[in-house]
Parts: sequence; structure tokens; C-alpha cells
Amino acid sequence: MIYLIVIGAIVLVSLLAQTVKVVNQYERGVVLTLGRYTGTKQPGIRILVPIIQRMIKVDVRSTPIDVAKQEVITKDNVTAAIDAVVYIRVLDAQRAVLETTNYVVATSQFAQAALRDVTGNAKLDEILSRREEISQQIKKIVDEQTSAWGVDVEIVRIQNIELPKELKRAMAKQAEAERDRRATIISADGEKIAAQNLADAAKVFSGVPGALNLRTLATLERIATEPSQKTMMLFPVELIDALRGMSAIKPGAQEQEPVVTQKSTSRSKK
Repeated sequence: MIYLIVIGAIVLVSLLAQTVKVVNQYERGVVLTLGRYTGTKQPGIRILVPIIQRMIKVDVRSTPIDVAKQEVITKDNVTAAIDAVVYIRVLDAQRAVLETTNYVVATSQFAQAALRDVTGNAKLDEILSRREEISQQIKKIVDEQTSAWGVDVEIVRIQNIELPKELKRAMAKQAEAERDRRATIISADGEKIAAQNLADAAKVFSGVPGALNLRTLATLERIATEPSQKTMMLFPVELIDALRGMSAIKPGAQEQEPVVTQKSTSRSKK
């Protein structure tokens, strides 16, 4: 008697499990009655007829699918390994269940084929520089097929592009040469600006008597404050004559004379 009660309880629980179904907010329930489609259930508690009816739940959230790495040969005969990710969303649960055995696997395989086709018809430079445009081409091709399954392709992104080591080294050398070229151009522009500034300064000094001498004295004052041990400069004869005239000393020869200024730091005195 006890065994019959236990068996009856097990059967009752099994029937209840087949009768009462809970459809989550992010799901839709495709109901088949005796193997035929009879409706799609919305979220909530749903009652089914045991044995006669069954429900297949379909997740309608955005689902990412990793597209396996594909070995492709580009239009310019470069071998590369490219992978991608595809985001899909089920718009029609009925077609997703009835039109394909597994819409996720089917979408992944079709995306792999589209990835090989699109990248194989493009040059390597185009793949590297127009990645977004190529991703959109793949999305369009895949979406045309998956729409028949009630699946919408939301996003396609090319993730990694692996190149042969030899090509990587060549591209690194090319990038380094480009950086050197830009540095040379920047340096040349700087020298050009400096030369122009010197030319402008020369025009100013030539038009103002004594301006060059004042500039030289200002430079001497700045050097005197620096902690150098010895400084040697060549002064114009006119400046030396002016200084001698100020000290009532008869001007000397009209040649440039080296003047050595020596400054001992406090450390050297110690």
C-alpha cells in the first residue's frame, strides 16, 4: 500500500511539472500540441496539457556569439587569422524553433563563412584601416540569412587580426621609418623658424645703435648667475671701446679680444 502511495505521488509530481510552466520575462514559450505549433506563450505561469503539449523556451535577450578564428588569404595574397564576435537577438521565437535546429550554431557557422568571403576580397590595408566598414558588410550578409530564422543580427565586430611574424617585423620597420621621417620634418621646421627669428633679430639690432651691446651685457649678467667655473666669450670691439671710454682708458686695437671670466662656486672655495 505504501509503495502505491509513493508511486502515485511521483506520478502526480511529474504531471504537475509537465502541466505548470513558468516563462521568465526574457523568454518566450513555443507550444507544440501533438507535434504541431499551437502558439507562443508570453512571460508568466502557463498551464499545459500533460503528455499532449510541450513547451520550448527561447531566450530573447541579446546573445553574443564568438566567431572562431578563420585563416584567410587577402586579396593581396597575405595570410591572416581573423576572429569576430556577433550579437544576435531572437525577434520571432516560432521561426527560431521551427526553421532551424539550433539558431545559435547556424548563425555562428554562417558568420564564419561570411567573414572568410568578405576579408578574402579585401586587401590587408583595407582590413586594418576599414575594420568598421568590413564588419558592416559581414553583418549585412549574415542578417539576410538569419532573418528567415526570426533572428536579428545587431552587431558584428572584427576582434583580432593575426599576421605572420615576418610581416609584423616589416610593418614595425616601416612605422619606425615613418616616425623618423616626421621627426626630421619637425626638426627642419624648427631650424627654419629659428633661422627666421635670428634674421628678424639681426634686422632689429642693425637698426638700433647699441642694441647689440645691451644684449651682450644682459647675456653676461645671466651667465654670471650660473654655477659654471669658467666662461669664455668673444666681445665686439665696439663694446670693448665703449667700456674703455667709460673708464677713461684709451681704446686699444680694433680686433676682437677674448675675455675670460672666472667664477668660483662656494663648493670650490671650500
